[in-house]
Amino acid sequence: MENNKPKYFNDDGTEINSDLIPNPSLCITCKKDGQSGEEEILCNLTRADQQGEEEFRCEAYEQKEE
Repeated sequence: MENNKPKYFNDDGTEINSDLIPNPSLCITCKKDGQSGEEEILCNLTRADQQGEEEFRCEAYEQKEE
């Protein structure tokens, strides 16, 4: 059980299960993907906010170095 896992809520107060927030293809190519702590929280909030949008945008995106 992860008691330290952050919780997220919609504007109406409904809790969002962070495990069910889709991970767009842009995120997979970002060097911040998979990081924990503050970066994980910011990424989850960005993805949760844009659920159902046609195009995903992220101002914090940084491409992984190969």
